[in-house]
Amino acid sequence: MKSLYIIRHAKSSWGDFSLPDFERPLNDRGKKDAPMMARRLLNDNISIDAFISSPAKRALKTCKEFCKEFKQPEESIIVLDDLYHATVEIFYNVVNAIDDKYESAAIFSHNPGITNFVNSLGLDVKIDNMPTCSIFGVALLSDNWSAFAKGDKKYLFFQYPKLS
Repeated sequence: MKSLYIIRHAKSSWGDFSLPDFERPLNDRGKKDAPMMARRLLNDNISIDAFISSPAKRALKTCKEFCKEFKQPEESIIVLDDLYHATVEIFYNVVNAIDDKYESAAIFSHNPGITNFVNSLGLDVKIDNMPTCSIFGVALLSDNWSAFAKGDKKYLFFQYPKLS
């Protein structure tokens, strides 16, 4: 069995409208929410073996905050350009390509693609919107990530910062 944690980047800043979307940093709330959400996973005894992120500043910073809490080196982050403005198909391709040596993985990306991907999983859970820094957990009932698209999956949880 494999575990996948689909994580939308933490809240970003709109303070400087001259910045390209790709360069938007986390705002103060985002800087607080990212480590808090990582600690929630740790408190639930969840481990993450692979950290996979969009290269956009806000997603990568969220991923780095999770790595810090999980005591993993930032150098271990797998940065994939395709996760910026990713379509559902790209998400499936990314998951299918995860090395089977990893039992669990976290993917950090953006809306609307991340919400569309979660809703495409064929689970009995419908998410209207993945809020910033939300985490959707799903288990793949296989030992091979390449089976993700067509394999049996089980909903694990959905958490976000304002959910106490």
